[in-house]
Amino acid sequence: MKAIDNEDLRIPTKEEQLNSMESYDALAAALESLNSDNPEIEIEETGEKIKIPLNALKFLAKILKVTGQGKPVSIVPIATEMTTQAAAELIGCSRPHVVKLLDSGEIPSTKVGRHRRVKYEDIQAYRKRMKSEQKKRIVHMMQLDEEEGLYDS
Repeated sequence: MKAIDNEDLRIPTKEEQLNSMESYDALAAALESLNSDNPEIEIEETGEKIKIPLNALKFLAKILKVTGQGKPVSIVPIATEMTTQAAAELIGCSRPHVVKLLDSGEIPSTKVGRHRRVKYEDIQAYRKRMKSEQKKRIVHMMQLDEEEGLYDS
């Protein structure tokens, strides 16, 4: 599978957006009535029938919904283990910062020779914890501002 560079990403055209919205509505309705984990679909133009895993169809529905909203979509295959550089890019920080997080034990990792590997799930768990802490801090700041009377109307 060819990786998609950021240069290849573009905003969907109005026609693509309309087609995506119509297709999303039809697919979402069809998904509700499916009973199989590997439903068979038919491509009308060629008459070819193919089996697609239900999870893949649900993912396609999400793609159609986002495309219908006019947003570009990028699909990136995720390895179960990643390098510290890939982890840093996923978190949105520097590689040395990720190394510090690994050294402190904040994110678990394994060593392969001299190189560290991080599980994708562990990176996602860290991101979730950070978002939760961020939200708590914002709520706390707002409460302090309210106590000081900064939100009086």
